[in-house]
Amino acid sequence: MTKKLFFFLLLGLFANPIFGQSPAGTYNANNRFEQLESILPTPNSYRTASGSPGKDYWQQRADYDIKVELDDINRKIIGSETITYFNNSPDELPYLWLQLDQNLFEKGSAGSTSKTGDIKNGISASAFKELTDPKSYGYKITAVKDMKGNALRYTINQTMMRIDLPTPVKSGASVSFAIDWNYLITEYYGRSGYEFFAKDGNANYFIAHWFPRMAVYNDVYGWQHKQFLGQGEFTLNFGNYKVAITAPNDIVVGAGGELLNPNQVMTATQLKRWEKAKTATRPVEIINQEEAEQAEKGKPTGKKTWIYKADNVRDFAFTASRKFIWDAMQVDVEGKKVWAMSYYSKEGNPLWGKYSTMVVAHTLRSYSKRTVAYPYPVAISCHATLGGGMEYPMISFNGGRPETDGTYSENVKNGMIGVIIHEVGHNFFPMIINSDERQWSWMDEGLNTFCQYLAEQEWDRNFPARRGEAQSIVPYMRLDSKNQVPVMANSENIMDFGNNAYAKPAAALNILRETVMGRELFDYAFKEYARRWAFKQPYPADFFRTLEDASGVDLDWFWRGWFYGTEPVNQSIETVEWYGIDNQDPIAKKAKDKADFTAKRETISNIRNKTDIKETVVEKDPDMNDFYNSYDRFATSEAEKKKYQDYLASLSDDERKLVAEGKNFYVVNFKNKGGLPMPVIVKLSFEDGTEEVLRFPAEIWRLNDVQAKKIIPTSKKVAKWTLDPYYEIADIDTDDNSFPREPAQPTRVQLFKAQPRSYGAGQANPMQDAQNAKKAAGAVTGSKN
Repeated sequence: MTKKLFFFLLLGLFANPIFGQSPAGTYNANNRFEQLESILPTPNSYRTASGSPGKDYWQQRADYDIKVELDDINRKIIGSETITYFNNSPDELPYLWLQLDQNLFEKGSAGSTSKTGDIKNGISASAFKELTDPKSYGYKITAVKDMKGNALRYTINQTMMRIDLPTPVKSGASVSFAIDWNYLITEYYGRSGYEFFAKDGNANYFIAHWFPRMAVYNDVYGWQHKQFLGQGEFTLNFGNYKVAITAPNDIVVGAGGELLNPNQVMTATQLKRWEKAKTATRPVEIINQEEAEQAEKGKPTGKKTWIYKADNVRDFAFTASRKFIWDAMQVDVEGKKVWAMSYYSKEGNPLWGKYSTMVVAHTLRSYSKRTVAYPYPVAISCHATLGGGMEYPMISFNGGRPETDGTYSENVKNGMIGVIIHEVGHNFFPMIINSDERQWSWMDEGLNTFCQYLAEQEWDRNFPARRGEAQSIVPYMRLDSKNQVPVMANSENIMDFGNNAYAKPAAALNILRETVMGRELFDYAFKEYARRWAFKQPYPADFFRTLEDASGVDLDWFWRGWFYGTEPVNQSIETVEWYGIDNQDPIAKKAKDKADFTAKRETISNIRNKTDIKETVVEKDPDMNDFYNSYDRFATSEAEKKKYQDYLASLSDDERKLVAEGKNFYVVNFKNKGGLPMPVIVKLSFEDGTEEVLRFPAEIWRLNDVQAKKIIPTSKKVAKWTLDPYYEIADIDTDDNSFPREPAQPTRVQLFKAQPRSYGAGQANPMQDAQNAKKAAGAVTGSKN
């Protein structure tokens, strides 16, 4: 455009004083968009700058051969194991570290002694039992030997045990050793234990972190032997398992693996149903409710051993009960047949029989599509207590229980479906993509909650997801920053675990997918992360770098704000200035001048003078008129008309078209009040009832992270501007997201009818006191009441 086009300010609804630039030093733009190199670990040949495993990447492996007996009378585990540990690191290892997670329940453990609490509002039954239980929990290690039967020296440090080797295990070599142990099973505490049913005298067992397990030794931390305090979960090696579980012969045992001896532990009827389930489209009951209820009343006549194997898994868990109903079906997952199955007692019906296994099948399909194809032969959901859930490879313990009469609320139903999706989904994060839960809870909980949200929407279009949407995290982000910690906080140090480890990273990923990157770029990069790190041990930098590497989107500002910071998103529209092109038409200009002049004459004095001054001197005496009384100051001269024609002739065709269109130009002043920079999404509602949504990337704040002005041209006049119209950036205050501002809604007060009140002898009656005072005042002044 040439210099011959000029602009003038149009007076109208949006005309406002210009909002000045922020004073020097009040914004901090460069830090917001600075690269993360100073924070992320330096890339090397183990973990590359692209976020993929390097050419020298290595990880350890541990194979287990375990024999265990479930003592149903004493609620006890008695086990022996042989561990073969493969040292794939470049280092010689003079000792090995193992995890003894059951020692969390040992008296004097760091997990128990570091707990805080108060009882001024009462004490729960579980807390009371924990404080007063006389039983001695935790591992009783009875032997640690090499393969020749020689005792190995070991040292127990709370939930960790170090085994000192007679000779270091060299790089590329392996070592085998055996451990015997036992422990008393605790009541179910959310991760493992038993649930007792007083009505029939039976228990459901959910047995996890039940055997001494190898700690991880890797290129990031060396030995990962942070103590288990209960909140941070587990960091484990992959390996192959063979597990023989002996239990009373009337108890059904399910486990995270493939059953090797079905003919020895299942009846002919159960085997026939098992075959039928291979081709069924709905779950087949291997053991039905009537059979389970009959088993509840019986007594064992001996013992039975269930043998399971699980290859390339990072852990092993099992469930057992004589109360169990067991259903199963085989489903196609990415071209592979996988067993989906559930174990539940009658207390879970009718919900569990109808939904559990179907939800397992759906979860496998949904997650496989977004990550990697589910590699294992089975996925199990077990009904454990009233709520919550816990995950292990191929098996999960899930809550959700109807009332005793079989009825249930919508919340209970959806809560059960949600928790099954979540816990079965953990097969992918962290059971396959094997992140370090002891350090970074968000890498399994947050990523999994995000995938859970997507799977829930695929289950039911109207599913009331608790987490995942940007808006779901707003109440948490409104909290004072003193009550928050960054997502990048150690698992044991997180204050609001549900919001910080689950909801905030899930909402952040959904914002990345929907708003920052777009679905195509995000889905490809997220799947690439899963593909790269399947059956490996990723850390945060590997995730951050992979998503940028595979998408071509610079996200350092996003990780810095959402994962390393606690600032909220709070954008506002401060002002809108409305401009139009001055087409220099003298006739139009004079018409506007005349309208402005006439409008300015409408003062209160002139309005009243029209009636109060009946006749002016000039009106009464025409001789008082002269040239100026008849002169039209708003008339266009011939010279002005010619100048206008010459101006139009000097313009190009495009410029003449622009002048003729009469475009509107708006200068919209956005403010970043919360601190966390995010894309700006603004909806334009035009006077003719149509709408348009404009999107500006987060880089709009890169030079000034407090204020950003945008010139927005439109062909139509804008009646209203709305920030974040689809609630996609987690803005914590939407009251200032509209311009002009939406009128404030009134505070609602309840209208009620006053009730008469009786007063006893000697009681003050405030109404009567007021009337008496009024009468007294009237007597003094002589007025009437």
